[in-house]
Amino acid sequence: MDQDNNSEDELVGPSEDASEDESLPSRPPGLSDSEAVELLWQVRAQRRQSSPELPETVTRLTAPDGSLLYLVGTAHFSDSSKKDVATTIRAVQPDVVVVELCQYRVSMLKMDEKTLLKEAKDINLDKVQQAIKQNGVMSGLMQILLLKVSAHITEQLGMAPGGEFREAFKQAGRVPFCRFHLGDRPIPVTFKRAIAALSLWQKARLAWGLCFLSDPISKEDVEKCKQKDLLEQTMLEMIGEFPALHQTIVAERDIYLTHTLRQAAHCVEAPPNAQKVPAVVVGVVGMGHVPGIERNWEKELNIQEIMSVAPPSRFGWMLRTVLKAGVIGVLGYACYRAGGGMGRALLSLPAVQSLLDNLRPLPPAAA
Repeated sequence: MDQDNNSEDELVGPSEDASEDESLPSRPPGLSDSEAVELLWQVRAQRRQSSPELPETVTRLTAPDGSLLYLVGTAHFSDSSKKDVATTIRAVQPDVVVVELCQYRVSMLKMDEKTLLKEAKDINLDKVQQAIKQNGVMSGLMQILLLKVSAHITEQLGMAPGGEFREAFKQAGRVPFCRFHLGDRPIPVTFKRAIAALSLWQKARLAWGLCFLSDPISKEDVEKCKQKDLLEQTMLEMIGEFPALHQTIVAERDIYLTHTLRQAAHCVEAPPNAQKVPAVVVGVVGMGHVPGIERNWEKELNIQEIMSVAPPSRFGWMLRTVLKAGVIGVLGYACYRAGGGMGRALLSLPAVQSLLDNLRPLPPAAA
């Protein structure tokens, strides 16, 4: 699925998965297609509550054209967050559901809980190679270490992340004409910008801290974190001394999520005469992003600025290459400690071999 930097990814339309109390009426004999569309539109309008009683984790925002956004703040490892999402979507019967995922993480929507638990705990060489191929050596190894943070929480709780997104996906399929959009910035962009914002020494220190994360976490801790997403809180505690990481991992994604949510919150065409009416949108994001989205909701946003990765300057190229080799050694050891035998295989990776090739003396310049 191609990512357009200026529009959110649309994943699915309505599905046939519906419980008995949410089933759609049978199509009466002789009804034309246009009449059937109008009937479904009326069914949804009847189900939509004008003044719904929603969970306290829901924030309501209004677009200039009158479209409404119901922003559900969640904790990624919370059963109650799943209930909040389901309650909100059933009550407001949205035109669009937007979730804090990008196309690189969309697979979690269709995996069952057992498979996701296994995937989250199993960080193997194939995943290391895929991350490095997708993001480059430095960003890829850092992504693996961040996945280990998620795996640590998964192991502690016995619960796979992203349950609220899977619930949103399921509930959106039960709402007539509801579209499902992926609203987050592509993860390779986030990691590349995050890594570029750190010095080599900071990268090594961060990797070391993530490698030895071992604090116990309970389900009660997760529910307490409904005021701030657990994974992001854990991450922010680790990166507190690196303000640049907070900027790239949280603040910039606040801007991107605001942009995609605002794009979704535009008038839609109502049958039978395609009259423009305000849209109803449900956004499902980590609680830590809610304040930033509220702050940015009415601001002018520059998306291109947060989608670019500045190329490295030539000054000090050789010094940085030598230092990178040292940092890769630290990251390799960290991966070894965090994920079994991964570190032993790092030297066999093509990307690492390419970096080692860069350490060879440059040929003399032609006269």
